[in-house]
Amino acid sequence: MEGGLPQLPRTVPESDVPQLFREPYIRAGYRPTGHRWRYYFLSLFQKHNEVVNVWTHLLAALAVLLRVRAFAEAEGVAWAAPHALPLLLFVLSSVAYLTCSLLAHLLQSRSELAHYTCYFADYVGVGVYQYGSALAHFFYSADQAWYERFWLFFLPAAAFCGWLSCAGCCYAKYRYRRPYPVMRKLCQVVPAGLAFVLDISPVAHRVALCHLAGCQEQAAWYHTLQILFFLVSAYFFSCPVPEKYFPGSCDIVGHGHQIFHAFLSICTLSQLEAILLDYQGRRELFLQRHGPLSVYAACLSFFFLAACSAATAALLRHKVKARLMKRDS
Repeated sequence: MEGGLPQLPRTVPESDVPQLFREPYIRAGYRPTGHRWRYYFLSLFQKHNEVVNVWTHLLAALAVLLRVRAFAEAEGVAWAAPHALPLLLFVLSSVAYLTCSLLAHLLQSRSELAHYTCYFADYVGVGVYQYGSALAHFFYSADQAWYERFWLFFLPAAAFCGWLSCAGCCYAKYRYRRPYPVMRKLCQVVPAGLAFVLDISPVAHRVALCHLAGCQEQAAWYHTLQILFFLVSAYFFSCPVPEKYFPGSCDIVGHGHQIFHAFLSICTLSQLEAILLDYQGRRELFLQRHGPLSVYAACLSFFFLAACSAATAALLRHKVKARLMKRDS
């Protein structure tokens, strides 16, 4: 026992793990495969090359829950009321994507099937979060000019793009093997980019008009930070820097995916603050635009999107399992 925890297996260099688990320019800090689930859960407290990825999103999920709890207590939020439902779904989607992500990075090293399963679940979380964001932006953050032009097709298009983002990431993971070709990154980035451009459009329109007029809205500044932090995170997701220039020096702390996680966490917290301010200060506008039935219908579509994404991930997991069984037979 060490520090109250059982002795955990040591991390290993990249040469000691299968190709599937290796990351470009990351030379060491890998957890060995084939151990019990207990080891991978306990590796939350071990030094390895995924631990920062886990903790950034774990802390962000806790921050979201604590901030929303404090807000709900201060404002007396009635979560079953139509006005609060899009906020509730945004919070659920944020916690879902953060939780799926941290579990994927925590548990994926157990086996090849676990690796695929964990990341497919991660991609479901991403699609759900994208649509949860779209709901919050649509109901709380859109200005009137944008709303009058795009209200009819925005949510259906956002739901489709959320599913497409999940499906594109799952397919890229299923289809391409390491070392990954550029096409894999395109299958991930292009659908996710389309979803982001669509989902952020009500916010971007409002922010642009606000800044042109000498913006005094606190929420608009948080929305601006949300956009900037997301763009920075997208850069580090797409490019393996700085580890590309310092192979082996960023194994435990400092590689690009960790920076991506950190900026995406800050993006989500900035987004949450903006949406809480919009929820608080734009209630009359919400009531003018939306009746209870339209809100309920939109919220039901959230669960339909989640079910479609989960079904897509389950289908591709079944294909992966069959492929692995055929290979090993």
